[in-house]
Amino acid sequence: MARLQARQAAGVVVIDNAYRILGEYQQKTKPNQPKGVGDVFLKWLLQNAANPQRVHQISLTEVSPKEFTEFPDAVLQPQFDASDRMFAAAAHAHPDKPPIWQAADSKWLAWWRPLGAHGVQVEFLCPADVRRFYAARFPQQPVPELPNGA
Repeated sequence: MARLQARQAAGVVVIDNAYRILGEYQQKTKPNQPKGVGDVFLKWLLQNAANPQRVHQISLTEVSPKEFTEFPDAVLQPQFDASDRMFAAAAHAHPDKPPIWQAADSKWLAWWRPLGAHGVQVEFLCPADVRRFYAARFPQQPVPELPNGA
């Protein structure tokens, strides 16, 4: 929560210029009735989407539905959740390669290493939650390590 609030106060968020990322966020949150941290952040993002000092919009080349030229690893892309590919593609396409902030989607535990090999870092905002969700979702598999032992 503190990191999202700090980003709202200062810093830049990267989205795609076709608003695919905003559309994905809107499926998961309710910015018109902000109750949770994500709802408040999305409302801020919608209000600031046209402000280049706060939001950088990146052009992505969609070669087929939810497949992007800018995705950092062509071998990983088919294994990657289709609705999440745009986040990795936008981070990779941005000249600063900003980290992807991941709250609790446990699938990203399998993806942070290969993305990191291509210069795209994943930072887990709620490491205990993501570990717990992974263990519940994939009970037969050991929970992967997080970056920097988080």
